[in-house]
This record gives sequence, structure tokens and C-alpha cells, in this order.
Amino acid sequence: MDLSYILNELGEDRDLYYGAVAPSVIQTSNFAFKNVADFRKGLSDEYYALLYSRGNNPTVDILRKKLAALDGAEDALVFGSGVAAISIPILALLKQGDHIVSVAKPYSWTIKLFEKLLPKFGIQTTFVDGTRIENFERAIQPNTRLIYLESPNTFTYELQDLEAMGKLGKSKGIVTMVDNSYCSPLNQQPIRLGIDLVAQSATKFIGGHSDVVAGVVTGSKEMIKKIFDAEFLNIGGNISPWNAWLLIRGLRTIELRLQRVCESTKKIVNYLAGHPKIEKVIFPFHTSFPQYELAKKQMKDAGGLFSVVVKAKSVAEIEKFCNSLKHILLAVSWGGHESLLIPSIVSFPAADFDVSNPHHRLIRFYVGLEDPDYLIADLKQALERL
Repeated sequence: MDLSYILNELGEDRDLYYGAVAPSVIQTSNFAFKNVADFRKGLSDEYYALLYSRGNNPTVDILRKKLAALDGAEDALVFGSGVAAISIPILALLKQGDHIVSVAKPYSWTIKLFEKLLPKFGIQTTFVDGTRIENFERAIQPNTRLIYLESPNTFTYELQDLEAMGKLGKSKGIVTMVDNSYCSPLNQQPIRLGIDLVAQSATKFIGGHSDVVAGVVTGSKEMIKKIFDAEFLNIGGNISPWNAWLLIRGLRTIELRLQRVCESTKKIVNYLAGHPKIEKVIFPFHTSFPQYELAKKQMKDAGGLFSVVVKAKSVAEIEKFCNSLKHILLAVSWGGHESLLIPSIVSFPAADFDVSNPHHRLIRFYVGLEDPDYLIADLKQALERL
């Protein structure tokens, strides 16, 4: 299916909203039926009916069709946040006594899900180094029902071989699920590599404007319906029609935005890789990256996230560098028009700083849509203060 068709036409029927170029926001909580028979049918299966916007909504349905097609999936569900797109499917697919094998160092709220919430329901998780498939094979138990991946992760960017992991899951009858938020559907399509479920933070590149929080999961119609019929409807983690419309708007320009981000990021990474005050750059599409060949194999491109280890001797030096930046914001997330950074020192007390630990000198950057030379000039003046 052509990308331009997906982004601009798929799921849209302008005859239904007076020929308007932009689809309508169907801002309604519920839907009326013409007769009792239709009402009865709608109540019997909300997956196929317009009954209540906690389940289906016409604006959300347009978005679902586009997101499924972008991933090469049969169907999609959209949630009120990225972590909901991870948590609700897992709660739907697992039961008491089940076991998960997860890649080490996933998203922080995924760690909390696995370590704090799921054990309340008798579900345990084993974390493994995901760079070697043998680690997953050794960790599989008779009650393992899910292999959870995040490739790349979003600070140090370790990859998993998704094609190999898909084959492993199918050979063992275990569901495979990956967080694809780093790449977006345009730069990596795990379902085409054999992964069963793909979760993404739609807040990032899909939204693209830092003004909506949302998540998406894609997969087979059978699996998506299973999630929809139980936990999705029961927990109520749906997205509003207005936020769905904002994501449709974001999709119109995602291809152009990602092209700009990817090109700018490579230029900035190359600049920093040669800077005397940078000890190391960590970026999947830089030749120094340990899994560079795997990144090139399964990713079309790398997005705007990369990290550096700075040659600093104290928290104060790192703070001085970060505070000296004039055009790169101190903020979480990524995928919007503005460039951002997170120093790892914000995640622990300053008294615990260990200069010999590279992670303590790690700074994550997101490159937005600004001119790369404009950003390089900002980095240059701030590095001079180190």
C-alpha cells in the first residue's frame, strides 16, 4: 500500500462529512440506533459496532486504519498513552502464573509494570541482555507466555534481532511484543519481521507536535479483538476523538518530519563524535555503534535520539553545560519540532555521582526540526564551558 495513500486517504470518506478536506471530529459519547434489532446487534459485539466512544468512534477508526497499514498489520487499537498501549494488551493476554522474558532496561514505566504491578496478579518477569538471542532461550520457562522487546531502547539503544526473535517466539508458541517508539512505523516494521504485537508511543513521531499523549498497538485482527473485548473496554484506556484527530493531522507530515530529523541527527552526531570534550557517542546509525550492521539490516533509518558521554569531572560541570544551552530544551520525550535533552544526573542524587561510571556522564539528545547548524552552534558554545 502506498505511503502517500495511507497518510492522506486511507479510512477517509469525504462524502460523509460534506466534502471537508480534513476529517471531522465526531465528538460524541454515544450513538443512536434506528431500531431495537440494530441496538441488540450493537450491544452483542462492540468491536464491529458504533455504540459508545469508549470502544469505537468514527474519528478514531480513521486513525486505527492508518496506523495498522503503516505497521503492515491487520488492525490497531489506540490508547490514551503509550504505557497504556503496553500495559493493557499484556493484561489482556496473560493470566495468573504466567511468565514474561523481557529485554533488560526497557522504558521506566514498563519496568514498573513488570516489577510492581504484574506480580500482584502472580505474573513474574525475567530480564535478560537482549543483544544475544541465547539469553532469551535460556530464560524461557514452561509457563513463559510473552517475550517482550524494545529495539532500540531509548537511552543506550541496544537492539534485538527482531527476525530471529519472531522465529523463536513462533517455535515455542510464545507471543512476541516490541516497543517500537524509537523508530516509528516509517523506520522499522517489526510485524513484517515476524513480531506479533507492536506498541508505540503515538505521542512521539506520530503526533509530532508535542501537544497530545497517546499510544498504539498493532497486530492480527484476532489478537487485537481479544484485547478490545476484555481489558480495553473494561479498563477504559481509550483516546478521545479530538486527540485522534490531532494524530491524523500529525500523520500528514510524518514522512517529511522524519526525513529532516534523520538528516539533521547524522550531521550533529558526526560533529559531536569528533569533539575533544565528548568521550563517546551512542547512535545506532553511527559506525562506532556495536550493533551497527543489525541496525542497518532491520531499520530503514534512525530517528532523532542519540546519547553522548561527556568528559566531565563533576555534576556541576554537566549542569553548567546543560544550563548553557540556549535552544535545546531540558525535557522528557521526543518526536516533536523542538530539540530536547535529558542528562542522566537528573535521575539520581548529586551525592551519588561517580565520575568513573560513564552512565553518570550520559546525556540523551533529541534533534528536532531546527536547522542543524543552528543546533551545532548552540552545542559548540555550551561545550566550551565544560
